[in-house]
Amino acid sequence: MANPQRGEVELLAGEMRLTLCLTLGGLAEIEALNRDGEALTAETLLRLVEILARGGGSAITLETLKAAPLSLTQAADAVAACLAAGMEP
Repeated sequence: MANPQRGEVELLAGEMRLTLCLTLGGLAEIEALNRDGEALTAETLLRLVEILARGGGSAITLETLKAAPLSLTQAADAVAACLAAGMEP
């Protein structure tokens, strides 16, 4: 279960319930993943979900996410909400 006080966001991927959370380690991974000027691809979005899910305590893999019935719109919304959670007062 996601804890909004910690900046956690919940994402449902079929039967899986993932808690997304941005950690300092995750932030470093995201910075290394993102190259200036590159368009966001579906694979990059799933890598972001993988990184944030690890921060939330899940050991999910990219391959598992690729096979999951996951809406990319829902994934993008959850990633955006997770990243924005650190901006709230």
